[in-house]
Amino acid sequence: MAAISELTDRLAVIAAVEEFDLIGKEAFLDRYGFGPSDKYVMVIDGRMYDSKAIVGAAFGYQYPEQGPLRPDEFSGGKATVVRLLQSLGFDVVERPQRDRTRNPDWTIDEVILAMDLYLRIGTSHKAHPDVIALSSLLNSLPIHGTAAGAADFRNPSGVALKLANLASLDPNYSGKGMASASQTDRAVWNRFFDNREELSRLADAIRSGAVAGDPVLSAPVDDEESVLEGRIVFRRHRGFERNQKIVRRKREQLKRGGERIACEVCGFDFEHTYGDRGIDYIEVHHLVPLSSIGESQTRIEDLAGLCANCHRMVHRSEPWLSPAELRSLIEERRRI
Repeated sequence: MAAISELTDRLAVIAAVEEFDLIGKEAFLDRYGFGPSDKYVMVIDGRMYDSKAIVGAAFGYQYPEQGPLRPDEFSGGKATVVRLLQSLGFDVVERPQRDRTRNPDWTIDEVILAMDLYLRIGTSHKAHPDVIALSSLLNSLPIHGTAAGAADFRNPSGVALKLANLASLDPNYSGKGMASASQTDRAVWNRFFDNREELSRLADAIRSGAVAGDPVLSAPVDDEESVLEGRIVFRRHRGFERNQKIVRRKREQLKRGGERIACEVCGFDFEHTYGDRGIDYIEVHHLVPLSSIGESQTRIEDLAGLCANCHRMVHRSEPWLSPAELRSLIEERRRI
């Protein structure tokens, strides 16, 4: 009987998990000759993995010259497979009577927080205090509604796995990492790997948003998911822009010029188009993202009066366009 105690590489187990995800449960079990786990399953971020099959495949990843273990080469159960996986930092539970649905995908906000942690501590074990702290924070974010707070939602094992996802994108990482990084992982990594100060500011802003606890953030608004500030920071920014006190200040400044209020980019005049209903109407855009400057005293010069269309186009993707850049784009399109 093979000594599965020789399986000591946590990343070998992660590699087996990655293969399981890539080809699916049925193909994975068929490839390695295992049946489904009758009693114990390993759980990572809401997904269940057949524990004995994972150990058998992982052995081959750590010892490619020996290859994976066959089912008859070692025994499963609490005293062997369960104890081994738990010693490597994985959660193993008794298979529930009814499989649960998978947890929601990680959002930009969550990946920003994970990347901020990865750049500070690298890959790590589920028992690391910072991993546990991030797990707790993710459960407090006002994003996923009732999914948050479940026993397997963004648990420390899931956070540790996400750090391994990010390690696969890191050119400075000497190990293998995990090759199943998501599109969101890649987008956040590519944006912030060389902009770590901005990443840190954003992570701080997201943490502040979690403390604020805005309960309406669970519903996507506008085009916020295309903005790499993440949902929480972007929503707080838009909330600022819609603050009536700010809108009044900008409107009063525009009126002091003696002309009717119009969009500073395209020139759209609400009063001209809508009559009395459009008098003094304008949307206000904050020229500098709040994530770049934090909470600060805003000057009237930091604001621009825009129509709804131009406002949406400014925010639609990053980097945000300035009003002058959007105006140039409009003028260029008009010449075509």
